[in-house]
Amino acid sequence: MTGPRVAICGLHLEVNAFSPLTTRQDFEALSWVEGEAITEAGRAAVSATPAEVPGFYRRMDETGPWQPVPLIMISAPPGGMMEPGLFPDFMARLARHLDAAGPIDAVYVGSHGASRSVEEADTDGAILALLRERLGPEVPIVGTRDLHCNVSDRQVAMADLLIGYRTNPHVDMRERAAEAADAIRHLLATRQKPETHFIRLPLTPPTVTLLTAERSPYADAIRQGVAMRDSDPDLLGISVTGGFAYTDIPKCGLCVWATARAGQGAKARAAAELLATAIWRDRAALSRTLTSIEAAVAEAVATGADPARPRLILADVADNPGGGGGGNTTALLSALHASGARGVVFGVLVDPALAAAAHAAGPGARMEAVANATPSPFAETFRVTARVRALSDGHGIGRRGGLAGRAFSLGPAALLELEGSGLLLAVGSLRRQLQDPAMLELLGVDVDAARTIVVKSRGHFRAGFDLHAGPDRTWEVDAPGLVSPVLSRFAFTGLPRPVFPLDAEARWP
Repeated sequence: MTGPRVAICGLHLEVNAFSPLTTRQDFEALSWVEGEAITEAGRAAVSATPAEVPGFYRRMDETGPWQPVPLIMISAPPGGMMEPGLFPDFMARLARHLDAAGPIDAVYVGSHGASRSVEEADTDGAILALLRERLGPEVPIVGTRDLHCNVSDRQVAMADLLIGYRTNPHVDMRERAAEAADAIRHLLATRQKPETHFIRLPLTPPTVTLLTAERSPYADAIRQGVAMRDSDPDLLGISVTGGFAYTDIPKCGLCVWATARAGQGAKARAAAELLATAIWRDRAALSRTLTSIEAAVAEAVATGADPARPRLILADVADNPGGGGGGNTTALLSALHASGARGVVFGVLVDPALAAAAHAAGPGARMEAVANATPSPFAETFRVTARVRALSDGHGIGRRGGLAGRAFSLGPAALLELEGSGLLLAVGSLRRQLQDPAMLELLGVDVDAARTIVVKSRGHFRAGFDLHAGPDRTWEVDAPGLVSPVLSRFAFTGLPRPVFPLDAEARWP
């Protein structure tokens, strides 16, 4: 096969510095692939690798001959900093694969963009710096980034083009990877270095305010950026990313950057400044009122008692495993059970010991269910008599939203029916947010029959459960957890200050 030799690598981890350390086992339980295994995953019908991988391979295959040079691609659920030694080992493996690869014409880096390790705050910048050091200034390096990435000046300097997601919930990963493939083809054809103008605002909006289907300064800026890029061939890319404040490092913050063809840097600067100015001017609109536990429970009771009332979704946003939450808080669960609200399905509570106890008891068994037998911050012990309704190995394939067509695993899982309330509680062993109805259906849950669905998720569930409740019946609950949207509850030490909305004196420019 002829064509350019394009290397593929990446690291997917969204770090919440307030969460327990992310371990090698966390990566291995989700996705750790090296060498040709990346190409196999990229061309497989179903894979657990990030969706960018098949998206990139498909577009490169469509646009002409090429030779994949797969290096290393690892992915873990959002969590704490990478444990000691893990990131240095990743970098050593990346270097070894590079040394063995032979000539490389371009690189695609499909990373989340909000990772951090015990040894290195700007892990994403370190990856790009290693690639640039080994490959030199002329080899095009193009990367994709999650909408919640934290971008550093070093990353912008090392990469030729970085492309942020445009959708939240994230459903455009394949499309952005395809855009990266097209950019690599373009850069290889023109052999010209593009010019980027980058702005980081002193703004860390709560993640619940970054939904792109809604009207907001953030969503409007993304749409305007797309229109500007599509209307001007000199603009190669415009990205607006919300950042992830919980990573708690100086590069956190909402970022805007535009990349233009060589010699057109003024256009990139004008585009970035226009969008950043509009966001900053209307920043007060990036706020959200959460629903109290008491109000949420009262509505669940009313919804269960009235079949004509529209179905309700309650999002336990502060305990979202997709942002580093443990998936194990019980404040909302306990309140719903005590209320006797009918028709409630609650998932996914992450408790490996409880899931194992249910598997040991067996289908149909009556058991004392103990969640968080050893309590931890925000995760109080919850005891209840329950019946085991269903058991599963937890493996499934997503069918909607960001998980559509992708393999997932909850680990050993169980469905418990709580005596007294009839609440159906889905329990899993791996930290996974509930973002797809398939995660409940593998336990035999009839999602359509539920009156209230409780999801431990921040926003990605909206693309999976949108058929079950509209925005007006999807309520974000102010329960405790490691990912509370109320940022004033966290003792930040690395976040750049002053920053809006934490500091009223934040100014830009």
